[in-house]
Amino acid sequence: MTPYSLHSVAQVRAMEKSALKAQGMIGLDLMQRAGRAAFALLRRRWPQARRIAVLCGNGNNGGDGYVLAKLAAAEQLSVEVIALAPPSPGTEAAFALADWLTAGGTVTSGDTSWPQADVYVDALFGIGLSRALDGRPAAWVSRLNESAQPVLSLDVPSGVDADTGAVHGPAVHAAATMTFVARKRGLYTGAARDYCGEIVFDALGVTEADGAVDAQLLDAGDLRIALAPRARNAHKGRFGHVLAVGGDAGMGGAIRLAGEAAQRVGAGLVSIATQAEHISAINAARPELMAHAVNGIQELQTLLDRASVAAIGPGLGQRAWGHALWHTAIASGKPLVLDADALNLLARESVALPAQCVLTPHPGEAARLLASDVAVVENDRYAAVRELARKYQTVAVLKGAGTLIARPQGDVAVCPWGNPGMASGGMGDVLTGVIAGLLAQGDTAWEAARLGVALHARAGDAAAANGEAGMIASDLFAPLRRLRNDLAAQ
Repeated sequence: MTPYSLHSVAQVRAMEKSALKAQGMIGLDLMQRAGRAAFALLRRRWPQARRIAVLCGNGNNGGDGYVLAKLAAAEQLSVEVIALAPPSPGTEAAFALADWLTAGGTVTSGDTSWPQADVYVDALFGIGLSRALDGRPAAWVSRLNESAQPVLSLDVPSGVDADTGAVHGPAVHAAATMTFVARKRGLYTGAARDYCGEIVFDALGVTEADGAVDAQLLDAGDLRIALAPRARNAHKGRFGHVLAVGGDAGMGGAIRLAGEAAQRVGAGLVSIATQAEHISAINAARPELMAHAVNGIQELQTLLDRASVAAIGPGLGQRAWGHALWHTAIASGKPLVLDADALNLLARESVALPAQCVLTPHPGEAARLLASDVAVVENDRYAAVRELARKYQTVAVLKGAGTLIARPQGDVAVCPWGNPGMASGGMGDVLTGVIAGLLAQGDTAWEAARLGVALHARAGDAAAANGEAGMIASDLFAPLRRLRNDLAAQ
């Protein structure tokens, strides 16, 4: 199993079943391995902890907690266990509970007194939970989140959907999550990113079955192959010509950001097609961009004829001017990146897109493209991005925490980088330019989208070294250039 494979809950269950049969094990064997791995992490991360409180549910997740509790007690730590309910008789979790009791442990209901601990262990609910917590479980989760002490979640923070990353109600805010057997895809995108803390993985000796991968976590090493170092006799004509189209009245900054981003990742030439009122400002701020005042489709067509890639949408608007340029750019058959109002126009009017095309919606734009709503998109981001790619037969990027990239064949890549400081105006315009710049240099739409999302997010993380709040889109330009060159040189 590669460390970057992501799996659905159904795939994880099938892998567990196959491993038990192939290795001649019983479920209790995996439970023992999980408890040992989690306790080892607890000791590494919080070596000074002396009081451990374990909160157990009545399923296998609770069984993992009983195993951990016994190991902690064996090392002379003070351990308190509270349980929602006992496991069903004859289950692996019931055997783990019996083992804990035989070793002298006790279990209380937690109703009369709440345990005080240096570290709490969340072993309440595992990968099967897909509903909102209520009643006692919800109350316990609230107590955990109100505590100033860290929480270690086993497999998945209770209240988080391991398949989708959605959080339907109260959920544990873990300092760390120890996930077992396979990386659950839901932990890496959407709301789950706020709840998992550090994610630590242990396969417990289970090997990945052929074809059992649902998605792939982006890895910098895998991306280097798309960024070969430049030949010493290189010239600008070898690295493509991006035409960035947008910037209706009052929105010239958006298209300027997209254009400069294409330059910063190595596009040989970048032209801007925009309203006349923006030309002076763009020329003054970034004279390397070839800014053109475009009043209609004939002027745009001349620029399209010279370009190798078009990026359309930043600041485009949805007036007659923007609609005419949008339609002309798509009809050109050039490789495209569509963002912002180019996506809103696409949601209103069905057109055939070129084979090499990337859509970059945020959840609101994705909802319009799918004739849905934001809540549905965010409830299952994997389903939404796959449907975008299928419906429009192109590469789709669903932005947000844990950005997802999909292509029509069903492949999905997940970005592990990025930070809340990137929630500011213009960041999407920069991403549009980055992807367009990579397309211009010969990457396919799939390669450019994956690499572009990765570079954009990692540049955001580098810029956040000075603090997340107050970060602006142009702060990404210097780290973008550095990261692009660093990857190519490795």
